[in-house]
This record gives sequence, structure tokens and C-alpha cells, in this order.
Amino acid sequence: MASLLFRTSRRSASCLFVHRKFLNPLSSLDAPISYSRASLVSNLWCTRSDFACENFIRDFRFGLIHGFSTSSDVKESSKSDESPSGSVKRDGRSQAKVEMSWIYLYLPKKIQPYAHLARLDKPIGTWLLAWPCMWSITLAASPGQLPDFKMLTLFGCGALLLRGAGCTINDLLDQDIDTKVERTKLRPVASGQLTQPQGISFLGLQLFLGLGILLQLNNYSRILGASSLLLVFSYPLMKRFTFWPQAYLGLTFNWGALLGWAAIRESLDPAIVLPLYLSGVFWTLVYDTIYAHQDKEDDLKVGVKSTALRFGDSTKEWISMFGVANIGCLALSGYNADIGWPFYALLAAASGQLAWQISTVDLSSRADCNRKFISNKWFGALVFSGILLGRFSS
Repeated sequence: MASLLFRTSRRSASCLFVHRKFLNPLSSLDAPISYSRASLVSNLWCTRSDFACENFIRDFRFGLIHGFSTSSDVKESSKSDESPSGSVKRDGRSQAKVEMSWIYLYLPKKIQPYAHLARLDKPIGTWLLAWPCMWSITLAASPGQLPDFKMLTLFGCGALLLRGAGCTINDLLDQDIDTKVERTKLRPVASGQLTQPQGISFLGLQLFLGLGILLQLNNYSRILGASSLLLVFSYPLMKRFTFWPQAYLGLTFNWGALLGWAAIRESLDPAIVLPLYLSGVFWTLVYDTIYAHQDKEDDLKVGVKSTALRFGDSTKEWISMFGVANIGCLALSGYNADIGWPFYALLAAASGQLAWQISTVDLSSRADCNRKFISNKWFGALVFSGILLGRFSS
């Protein structure tokens, strides 16, 4: 193809020069080039273009070689600089990797730290808080009826706000710990992007907006919802005193299983809501123990406690028991609610998803622990779908 493009022409000898010198170096450079009288004029102005072509191609060939060698050097340098923990070392120091998210791409610079503080770029926490609410609201629907869409929307917005408020409280109370943990030291309060007063002001805004949602509910639900704040504010302190902060988180995060039912029925049915609530607590013990294995090395250094450290090498046995208890409590709640058969079919599918998590998770891999933790949104979705179809068909 190159020979066709640069073939000899009576109008220009420069093409033949380029072809012989650069694209076909094995050809005879001493072979005479015949010029016709008609081509003499054109050859005069082609002389300068020959020189330019020669320089361009030389620079192009050098750039290719230099580019390949430079990229190889960068790759090798990156491999040598990367530590086992996933951080990158520079001049003997360890710097945490900064994950670029939509927050830093689309939000104004002044708002970015607040969005980061509320974990708006990590919706998994909102899903895990919202699912028990959705289960309860759907279970409280009348047989053969769809759940109250307005309530589902209110609780979805409430989960987004209160999960963010919980993260703000956690970061304000754990600033001294977060600065010593690789995964958390770039959080806005720990890194100094936000001061404590700024964080407290933002928390006030979050709670004020949450209050607006709570006031949309009945009086019974308002009292029940407000009583959860004691759990929300005290949870971040638990890791300093007990190896079971994940159990306390379960009591906090699954309060919506009680609140959702109360918002529809204006009361609580212990035979239904207590097994549902306990199922959420056991579920939290599974997914948050897996999550805690990401920080177990840093937790040991800092002196923070967790079920990951409490269970150690027996973690899979423990979370397997919690998984069985979770499924058993869900089945009991559905049975007491006289729910239809689709619930049990999808509960079996959810059991398979949970069993897959527990059996395949690599507790020594931070990346795999995070993947399995995030996959719990699908467990929640399967249970919700089962309750929805079971209630609609009953």
C-alpha cells in the first residue's frame, strides 16, 4: 500500500525520495532518478518539502519508540511504587488513592466536601438502610394490594437523608481514628477539608430535612422514629468499647422494619415485625462483618474493635449462622403475615445469594470484601420482590 501511495511520479521526485529513504530502506538508494524537462520546475519547490518530510518522519519514528519505552517505564514504576494495601508510595510515604467520582466531576467545589461527607457517591449504605423499610411497608399492605407508593417514596428519601446524617455523626466522632486508617483518612473532616463546626452545621441541616419527612407520618410513627436517634448518635462510639459494634449497627440500621409497619398500621404487630426486625439485625451482622475485614489491620493498630477481629479465622462459621438466622426470621415473619407462596420462592433465591456471598468471599482481600458487601443490595431486592409478589397474590 505504501509503495502505491509513494510511487514515482513525473511531477514530483520527493515522493520517491521519501519512499526509498524511510519506507523501503532496502531499495537501492544509488539508483538514478530520471527527471523530465517538464518536472524540473516542480522539483525545485519540492526540495524544501523533501527536507520537511524527512524531519517529520524522523520525529514520528522517534516519538513512537520513545512513547513505548516511556509507557513501559511508567508501568514498571507504578508496580514498584504500589504497596500491598493498595496505596501508592512516594518518597517513602504512603498516600491513599483518591477515587474520582461524579461528586468531583459535576458538583460545585464548595459543595463537594459535604456531598462526600454524606457519602452521596456510595449509595449502598442508603440501599441497606432503605430495604428493611420497604419490606415492612410492603408487608403491611392489605392482601392483594400494592404497597403505598407515597410511603415508599418518603422512606426512600428519609433513608438517603438519615444515612447521610449517620455518616456525618460518625465522621465527627471518629476524626481521631479516621486519620490513622488508610481507607478513611481522606474523608472531609479527617483530612481537614471541613472543620468540626462546619460538619455540625451540616448535620443540623440533615436532621432538619429528616424532621420534615418524619412529620409526614402519624403520631405513633413520629415517636417511634424520634426514639431511634439515641441509637444513631451512640453507634459510632461502640467500636471503642465492644467487639460487637456490628450488632449495635443492626439494631440501628433496621429500625425502619418497625417504623414502616407503624406508618401504615399506626401500631406494631410483634408476631410480624419483631422477626422482621431481627432478620435485619442478623443480615447486618453478615454484611458488616464482611465489610469490617477491610480495616482489620488498621483496627488492630488503632485499637478499634469489630466482629471481624472477634471472629478471626472463624468468621465464615459465624456469619453462616447469622445467615441461617436471617432467613429463618424472614420466613417466620412472612408465615405470621399469611403471605403467598411467591415470597418463599424468592426467599430461596435470596438464600442462594447470601450463601454465595459467604462461601466465596475472600476475607483477606479488601476488594473482594467490598464487592460482596455491595452485592447485598441484590439480597434486599430479592426479599422485597418476594414480599411484594407474595402480598399481592395472597
